[in-house]
Amino acid sequence: MAVKSVSIRIEKEMLDKIGFIADYEGRSVNSHILVLVRENIREFEAQHGKIEGEISPDVNVKPTAKLSGKKEAD
Repeated sequence: MAVKSVSIRIEKEMLDKIGFIADYEGRSVNSHILVLVRENIREFEAQHGKIEGEISPDVNVKPTAKLSGKKEAD
């Protein structure tokens, strides 16, 4: 699975609010935005049918440390 990076322009106040919500949920802003994207894809597909592709919106795009080859501390 290829992970891509995207840059967006966003008003500072909106970013601050997203940051507040992300912190409240115990996530980074990046992780919170991914949650919102997954929810949007899930809702769209429920209403309009599945979009072609292999990755389900329930799949986390960031591999866990264990899966990415990093060793756990002993």
